[in-house]
Amino acid sequence: KSAPQLYGATLDGGTYKVVSNKVTVINVWASWCGPCRAETPLLVDLAAKNPEIQFVGIVTRDNMSAAIAFAKRFKMNYPTFIDDSLIAKFQGSIPANGIPTTLIIDKSGKVAARINGATTVARFQKVLELVSGEQINA
Repeated sequence: KSAPQLYGATLDGGTYKVVSNKVTVINVWASWCGPCRAETPLLVDLAAKNPEIQFVGIVTRDNMSAAIAFAKRFKMNYPTFIDDSLIAKFQGSIPANGIPTTLIIDKSGKVAARINGATTVARFQKVLELVSGEQINA
């Protein structure tokens, strides 16, 4: 089953559309979530080192000013959607109360992997390499 197309307003006041035919990492987070704070530097670093992979966030159940401060604090270098109703488009791939949750969408647009909770560099790199079929710079 293909992942839904994601398009919408972002935390920085713009809009963004996820590009098809690219490996995509979708991270669901909130500023008040401890494990989210723990893994965000890893995601920011991987996004910087692997420009061929599309990284996006979806902020959920959060205060927008707190979310904006979080994004600035961690120097998030990828867009974050502010409409958490986008989560419902994944019909069961993202648990209702489980954050952080990270989905990896393969080049054909299918949900290829799901990581519930904070992850480590090694685990994330291994999953990304399996999905993309390419060496990932960690």
